[in-house]
Amino acid sequence: MKAIRGVFRAAVLIGAAVSIMAFAAEAKAQNQNFNDQWSKLPGWSILNWVPNDNPWPYNKLQSPPVLAVVGDVACQPGEEEEGEKAGENCSGDTAQNLLESQAVTAQQIENMKPDRVALVGDEQYQVGQYSDFESSYETTYGAFKLITRPAPGNHEFYTEHGAIGVAGYGYFSYFNGVQHNPNGSSMTATISGNPDTGGTFTQPVPFSDGQAGHFDQTGGLGTNSDGGPVGVGDGWYSYNLGSWHLISLNIECETQPGNCSTTGAWFAAELAWLKKDLEENHSACTLAYWHQPTYSPTNGISEEGITADAFWQLLYQYHADVVLNGHDHLYGRYRPLDPNSNYDPKNGIREFVVGTGGETLDPIVTTPVTSGSGETNMEDPTGNTSFNEENLEAGSGEFWGVMALTLNPDGYAWDYESALKDPAQTTGPATFSDKGVGTCHGPGDRW
Repeated sequence: MKAIRGVFRAAVLIGAAVSIMAFAAEAKAQNQNFNDQWSKLPGWSILNWVPNDNPWPYNKLQSPPVLAVVGDVACQPGEEEEGEKAGENCSGDTAQNLLESQAVTAQQIENMKPDRVALVGDEQYQVGQYSDFESSYETTYGAFKLITRPAPGNHEFYTEHGAIGVAGYGYFSYFNGVQHNPNGSSMTATISGNPDTGGTFTQPVPFSDGQAGHFDQTGGLGTNSDGGPVGVGDGWYSYNLGSWHLISLNIECETQPGNCSTTGAWFAAELAWLKKDLEENHSACTLAYWHQPTYSPTNGISEEGITADAFWQLLYQYHADVVLNGHDHLYGRYRPLDPNSNYDPKNGIREFVVGTGGETLDPIVTTPVTSGSGETNMEDPTGNTSFNEENLEAGSGEFWGVMALTLNPDGYAWDYESALKDPAQTTGPATFSDKGVGTCHGPGDRW
């Protein structure tokens, strides 16, 4: 019986082998025919059947990848409304300057051809209504939407310069997409009662998840006059690029549930998410970005900037390397710092402020000033009025421009180049550049 089974098993194996050989021969012939056909098409690899030489931005990542960094971008289209700050609309007295400045920085990104674009907030002025995104931001920076990874700013969430705030609805609708009713019309929410709006606004309803991160359809402040729920924009997320882990955060906490308290419902949830994300991160290098900085080259930290020290505490604990911010309309680079405002060359995090995408510019401040009712004389959370003089390594508030950040396997190289000088600055150099390299704290610290 064993012999019969052995003969039968051998016959089955021989038959299977013959079938496999026949199948392999046929597959080889079919594959050769496939290769012959597809090899005639430009831009296709026979080995992996994917485009391998398509032009930017559809080609593969550069090695090492390049991240374009900028914020504070697009002017508000249309006429200035009563109560708004003069000269910051696209049609205002400085319209040529503002339209030109956002256009030249967009052209700079086009010439740079980065792998991703990190936007550090205030993408659209004055309050980031969806229609404003379409009429201003889209006409320049919309070209890079495919590769853009944004963070929101105060102008996307709060009432600004007399314009009624839209609580992130326009920002999330633009980057995540707009929901529609069964008849094809856009779903809208008309919000009232938000303590920061001073009125009402009607905006499209964004999808819950997308390019800008999560938007919760309920839980927001105010009352929807249509009877539906009011959403709240979270907007924090992370992604990997080369050997780097990048984290986009939302510091616009003033009108969120619990406000800017670290124990408030909204901000506490973000901190818990960030801690978990950092715990699970084993990348060689880590970078985080949000809008309002903890260390301010303009000598004016906001409440949100002070609140963001909680980000710094976690990022420092988990050995992050770089922080990117906007809000101050200038370029600034600090030496590596710890969360207590101390210089730390070994474990410190380097902060860059790149708020030079197109809006009116701010001056660098390195000495205490006494004029101005809103002057805080706070360059850092400790109130050290010599902080910038001691720690700000480079900066300028006279130029619009974009920073290219090359993400090397164990470090980074920055290259900020001006694209246009503020015409109000009639003296000094015609261009500005800041270049350098830094090393990461090492992958061994991440396990």
